[in-house]
Amino acid sequence: MARIKGGLNAKKKHNRVLKLAKGYRGARSKQYRVAKQSVMRALASSYAGRKERKRQFRQLWIARINAAARLNGLSYSKFMYGLKLAGVDMNRKMLAEMAVNDAEGFKTLAELAKSKLA
Repeated sequence: MARIKGGLNAKKKHNRVLKLAKGYRGARSKQYRVAKQSVMRALASSYAGRKERKRQFRQLWIARINAAARLNGLSYSKFMYGLKLAGVDMNRKMLAEMAVNDAEGFKTLAELAKSKLA
């Protein structure tokens, strides 16, 4: 039986990596060995970045809620604890949205939290 050489498969593998490296500068987009390292690092960073984005959004929401709560005479932690005592089960994303776009509604929640804390 004749031997099958792996040239075609290697070429496909190289082209797949080089396609992912398109737009990189210099050898990173031209040479397979360098491109492979850059692509591996980029893929790892993009995976980590997807996790990081969730942390950053939560951080942003908490900052917005804290700012709005302080305008209503409460700290973030007291506001959240007051809502918990009041049985208000609203996530931080919605609370931050209210803090920015619906100041009156947020003020109502702050008053509710204050009454439960007292």
